[in-house]
Amino acid sequence: MALLQPFSKPGRFWRGNLHTHSNQSDGALPTNEVVRAYKNAGYDFLMLSEHFIGHFNFPINDTRAFRGNSFTTLIGVELHAPETSAGELWHIVAAGLPLDFQPPHETETGPQLAMRARAAGAFIAIAHPAWSRYTIEDGRALLASAHAVETYNHGCAIENDLGDGWYLHDQLLNEGAKLTAIATDDAHFKTPDHFGGWVNVKARSLDPDEILQALKAGDFYSSQGPEIYGIALSGKDITITCSPVDTITVVCGNSRTCVKTGKSITSAKLGLVRLETGWLLKNPSPWFRVTVIDQAGKKAWSNAFWWSDVDS
Repeated sequence: MALLQPFSKPGRFWRGNLHTHSNQSDGALPTNEVVRAYKNAGYDFLMLSEHFIGHFNFPINDTRAFRGNSFTTLIGVELHAPETSAGELWHIVAAGLPLDFQPPHETETGPQLAMRARAAGAFIAIAHPAWSRYTIEDGRALLASAHAVETYNHGCAIENDLGDGWYLHDQLLNEGAKLTAIATDDAHFKTPDHFGGWVNVKARSLDPDEILQALKAGDFYSSQGPEIYGIALSGKDITITCSPVDTITVVCGNSRTCVKTGKSITSAKLGLVRLETGWLLKNPSPWFRVTVIDQAGKKAWSNAFWWSDVDS
């Protein structure tokens, strides 16, 4: 039984939020109160992702003063530039930017801005695809720069029922893009939009550079509460070990999935449908991902695993 990454890697999981706003842009609370709220809620790290736009004088929130042995911060922003297929601004999360990152020039597009941020060292995520009404063409436009898709945005979920970005993530994976998936709050502290979605990042320490590199490497999973302890393969069988949940499902790039249900599941062995064809399917899925769901309906999600990688 081969344990898959990041579960096979040394270190521990650190809980963090990559999308939150203070009153330096359109959030309700000052920076110190936002940081205090996340520390008190048990988070290990936080990024204040202010709206990097002229309306707010292009803020990059310098949170280095809040770093310590038990809690740290990443520096980043939410990038904006014209324009998507819906005729709106791009929304792009960039974690790990330098404080002197320059505002977009007049003719710089969203994809160009994202590429410049990636070249500056940032981890790039396509923000709230459903809320932004991103099409597959919009997703493709960001593929050269994006590391991840924001597949759960808590603020968009509770305010507009538009928090789910899996539709874009899975379509792009089916076209061969090896993207990861992040869950975030996008908290503004004006509604109950906080502490609803986060990433658990596997790293040896809480050093910001290690957390950033782990994000880029895909060494994390996302959650609303449940924990995934391990995902392992033996032939076509997959074993998932997790906190007590009611449902474990293996999602593929087609309509075939494997599901195990039952009260308080702590582990499950599933015969993974990876090569099944027949009248329903023409081609097998080249990838799979895992979702676990607890009794309250809260979920945890793995990143996608590619057979071309795990079979090698």
